[in-house]
Amino acid sequence: MEDNKLVKAHGGKRVGAGRKGKSDELKMIERLSPLEVKAYKALEQGLNNGEFKYVQLFYNYYAGKPKETRDVTLTQEQPLFEL
Repeated sequence: MEDNKLVKAHGGKRVGAGRKGKSDELKMIERLSPLEVKAYKALEQGLNNGEFKYVQLFYNYYAGKPKETRDVTLTQEQPLFEL
């Protein structure tokens, strides 16, 4: 019975969890819109200076981030369980 109390006490929606509401997103976009021209100018200056971080940022948004791959090699097989 006590296990059920723990689940109820810790389960469900948490305060501040989840995605912000659409109205909050729209407010943030409205606040950032006047800075758009400055942001583009700063990006352009960084690109003109050949600074790598600006070039990387530009291409991450323009072409999308490249898919990350991992090279996993196993040297020896290990049993799932011992007999």
